[in-house]
Amino acid sequence: MLLVVLTACGTTHEEPACCAQPNAVAERADFSDESLYQVESVWTTDTKQRIKLADLQGRPQVMVMFFASCQYACPILVHDLTRIEAALPAELRGKTGFTLVTFDTKRDTPAALAKFRKLRHLPANWTLLHGGDDDVLELAALLGVKYKQEASGQFAHSNLITVLNQRGEIVHQTTGLGQDIQPAVRKLQELLATAHASAK
Repeated sequence: MLLVVLTACGTTHEEPACCAQPNAVAERADFSDESLYQVESVWTTDTKQRIKLADLQGRPQVMVMFFASCQYACPILVHDLTRIEAALPAELRGKTGFTLVTFDTKRDTPAALAKFRKLRHLPANWTLLHGGDDDVLELAALLGVKYKQEASGQFAHSNLITVLNQRGEIVHQTTGLGQDIQPAVRKLQELLATAHASAK
């Protein structure tokens, strides 16, 4: 059972284009039972591309669930991801993906996520995803993230950073805000080194 910490983020306190790839079905059949990339949900990026999680395969992903109007925890989570990215050797940064998935299916439209990307100066290897309510609920369950929308419209949620390997399996999680990033950085370096050795 994954350990989770709930933190309130209110203002007062703490026919998809992608899916038409010709060999997508065969590739996905090879994912393990532990892979998040087996799910069939379709997501919309901030650039209005329709993708499945399986389209993230091929490089490690650092994944966080958040919402753009969050005033406390989410900015710290995003900052933690930027710390992880900055701690990677320069030659590895572009080989690692960073994915933000919003809880807020109503307000965080793809256009709102695009605005968030611009505001935060997030580079191209970051993917921002908007999905349906059921899809968000399913992904949260798979990641071990708990969340609840409050009467204010804000969300109380777990603060969890997840590292997925190239095949969408969870290989590391960090719970909490502003935690030591080195275990996640080491895991990413390990994954990329293994992939590099296998490619020789």
